[in-house]
Parts: sequence; C-alpha cells; structure tokens
Amino acid sequence: MSSSDIFLGETIGTAVLILLGGGVCAAVTLKSSKARNAGWLAITFGWGFAVMTAVYMTASLSGAHLNPAVTVGIAIKDGEWGNVPVYIAGQLLGAMIGAALVWVAYYGQFQAHLRDPETVGETPIEGPGPVLGIFSTGPEIRNTWQNLATEIIGTVVLVLAVLTQGLNDSGKGLGVIGALITAFVVVSIGLSLGGPTGYAINPARDLGPRIVHALLPLPNKGGSDWSYAWIPVAGPLIGGAIAAGIYNIAFA
Repeated sequence: MSSSDIFLGETIGTAVLILLGGGVCAAVTLKSSKARNAGWLAITFGWGFAVMTAVYMTASLSGAHLNPAVTVGIAIKDGEWGNVPVYIAGQLLGAMIGAALVWVAYYGQFQAHLRDPETVGETPIEGPGPVLGIFSTGPEIRNTWQNLATEIIGTVVLVLAVLTQGLNDSGKGLGVIGALITAFVVVSIGLSLGGPTGYAINPARDLGPRIVHALLPLPNKGGSDWSYAWIPVAGPLIGGAIAAGIYNIAFA
C-alpha cells in the first residue's frame, strides 16, 4: 500500500465511522430527533454497524485500521513502524471530518436542543457540555485509575480480536467476514464494558470529535472536558500495546 492510499483510506474510513457512530449518538440524544431516547442498545449497535460499514468500504485502500490503537498493535506485532504516522494522521483528520458532518446532518436538532430553556439551564460553567457526549466520551463516575483501566481493558479485547482474526481458519484470514466479526466485537464491548466510560477504545474517535466540539459555533455548548481527554487517548494506546504483547507471547 502506498502512503497516499493509506492516508486516503484511513481518512475516508474514519470519517464514515464517526459520521455513523456519532450520528447514532446525536439521534438518541437530541430533541426533535425521531430516535430520541432510543437507548444504549441503539448506540452500541449503531457503532458496531458503523465499524462494519467503514471497514468494508476502505479495507482495500489502507487495511482499514481506523484506530491508532489498532495501528500501534499491528506495528508492535509486525515490527513495522514506517507508516504509523500516516495512519494516525488520516485517522485524526477523518474523525474530525466525520464529527463535523454529524453537526451538519443534525444542524436543526442541535440548534433546537441547545436553545431549549431546559437544556440551557443544565449547561455547566465548567466541565462537559450537554452535547459533548455526541462527539466524545466521558465517565459516569470520575475515578482516574478506574476510567483508565476500563479503556485499557476494552481496547485489549478489541485489538486482540483484530490481531487473532483468521487463526482458526486454515487460510489464516477471514476476508470480508472479518469486518462483520470486528463489528460484533465492538457491539460486545459496548454492551459489556461501555457503561463506565462510554468505551472510546480509539484515541482518534475521541480526540478528533472533541476538537470539533471545541471549535464549532454551537450555542450554550459548555466545555469540552479537556481534563478528562487524555484518558481515552492513553488508555486505548496502552491497551493496543498490551494486546500486541499478548499476541506475540501466546499466538505468534
């Protein structure tokens, strides 16, 4: 794969991932949305299908990492780091594009939600704003070591599942079925481990949209919770490295 193909594939794929994943969060959260209050099942399956769509779409271009934790895990597994910066640059740009497209698609709903007197009354002076959860993750209980551990554990499951795809198949690869399996893994992580922190399990997925939240001209949007932002970046990167270590010890 050329560097241009990798960058283009990761940008497009991550943009689609965040557009559909952030889109389901917007659909469930915002007033005047037909899917308002659809619940956690809708969010977890929405993110799973977002992964499946993005991977199918861009696997031929870049391998569809779509996640710096996956990129780091594969680099540790294979010992090849040359294209890591290109992958991560595409992922971060794509995540920002996808988040901006969510805002465009739900523009009227954002305006109605953030101008509603009930929402305005709930807007904090500091800390996460009322629509930040559409863009990035946050903990239900703020406990640094637990929040970090939760992100590490969830990402270990994700990256180890990615690295071990095909080991039970004589051809050592699952082909197009791999995207579906990865989607189900993401749904499983969301259902089982997403409750404490919202399961970022992807630094680009959290950081890119958080930057967009900070930049967008949203009325009464509140803060972007930068004091927490390092956890969904560091936790998944640590988890990806641990998963690669486990793979190299147990499966290589």
